[in-house]
Amino acid sequence: MAILGVIADDFTGATDIAGMLVKGGMRTIQTIGVPSAGTITDDVDAVVVALKTRSIPAKEAIAQSLAALKALQAAGCVRFFFKYCSTFDSTDAGNIGPVGDALLDTLKARQAIYCPAFPVNGRTIFFGHLFVGDLLLSDTHMRHHPLTPMTDASLVRVLARQTKHKVGLAPLRQVQSGSAALRSALDKLAAENVRHVVVDAVADTDLGIIGEAVGDEALVTGGSGVALGLPAAYRRRGLLTHKPNADTLPKVTGAAAVLAGSCSAATLGQIAAFKGPHLALDTDAICRGEPVGEKALAWAKDKLGNGPILLSASDTPEAVKALQAKYGVEKSSQAIEKTMAALARGLVASGVSRLVVAGGETSGAVVGALDVTALRIGPEIDPGVPWTASVGSKPLLLALKSGNFGATDFFTKAFDRL
Repeated sequence: MAILGVIADDFTGATDIAGMLVKGGMRTIQTIGVPSAGTITDDVDAVVVALKTRSIPAKEAIAQSLAALKALQAAGCVRFFFKYCSTFDSTDAGNIGPVGDALLDTLKARQAIYCPAFPVNGRTIFFGHLFVGDLLLSDTHMRHHPLTPMTDASLVRVLARQTKHKVGLAPLRQVQSGSAALRSALDKLAAENVRHVVVDAVADTDLGIIGEAVGDEALVTGGSGVALGLPAAYRRRGLLTHKPNADTLPKVTGAAAVLAGSCSAATLGQIAAFKGPHLALDTDAICRGEPVGEKALAWAKDKLGNGPILLSASDTPEAVKALQAKYGVEKSSQAIEKTMAALARGLVASGVSRLVVAGGETSGAVVGALDVTALRIGPEIDPGVPWTASVGSKPLLLALKSGNFGATDFFTKAFDRL
C-alpha cells in the first residue's frame, strides 16, 4: 500500500523525484495525470502524479493539484509532497505559493517547507538564496526563461509575492545543528504563524537532516533533492519496510532514439556531444505548417537499428525568442510539441522501444501521444533522471529528462546503462 503521494508540476520533474524515491528503496509508480480508480497497485510504496501545471493559470493549477491529492488519499497515502523545479520556476502570480496554500488548507496542516536544493546538480540554497553552481539563480540563463523568467534569487521574496501568508527562513546553521534543532526552529516559526518556510541546504547531508525533521509532516514541498532523506525517515517511523531491487524493470529490446525539445544549455551541450545520426528539425518550417515531421520520420526509418538516433527541435535562446516573436509563444510551442508527439508515435510504430526525451514540455507531449498512463521507475542514468517502463502488456522504456539535467554524454550513456 502506498504511503507517500507526490504531486509534481511537470512530467520530467515527476520522473526526477520518482527516481530519488526508488534509490531510497521505495517501489514507485508514476501516473500521467490524475490516476483513475484501480490504476495504483498494492505493491508500491510511493505514487507520483505527473501534472502539467507549472505555467498554467493558478486557479487551474490548484484544481488539478487538489484532484491529484484526492486520488492519492483514496489510494491510502498518508504523507504528501508537492514537487516543483529545482530552479523554482514560477512567476509572481504562482503557481508554487497558491498550490502550497491550497494543499495546506485541504490537509489542515499548519506549515510546509520549501527546499528546491539539489546539490549534486549544483542547486544549493544559502540564506534563502538559490544558487546554480557558483551563480545566483538570477544571474543564470533562467533569467531569460520565456515562461517563468527568474530574476530574483531570494526564494523568500519570490514566495512572499505568491502568498498572503508569512514566509520565513530556516538558515543553514539551524539545518546543520541537526534534525532536532531544525524541528524546533520550524515549530517556533509555526507558533509565529509562519506558514511557509524556505530551508537552506548545500549538501546531501543537509537533505538527510531535513528529511528526518519533516518526517511527521503531512506536506513537504521542494525539488527532488529534499526527497533524498524521506525514505529513511519513513523507515525509522515504521511506515516503510525496505524492499530490494526497487528499480527492476522488464527486459525490452528494439531500436533506440532520442527526441530533444529543450533549449536549455545542458541539452544543447548533449546534442553537440552526440556521436550518432542527428537531424535538427527546421522549427520555422514547423511553425509555417510544413510537413517537417513526415520528412524527419522518413529519415529516421533508414537509420533505425544501428544504434541510437537523435531528432532535435532545440535551439539557442536568441533563436527561440525570434521564433516566438514571429509566430507567438503559444502557437510556436504547440506546433513544435505536436510535431514531436507525431514523431514519437511514428518512431514507436517503426520499432523504437527505447526512447530518451529531453525537455519537460516535450516529454508531456510524447507520453500523451503514446497513450502512456503510468510508469514503473527504474535505475538512474544521471542524478535526477531514471529509466522508466510504461505499464501495460507491451512496455516501452522511456527516459524523460528535464532540460537542465544530465551530463554532456547523457544521450549515449543512457543506452549504455541498459
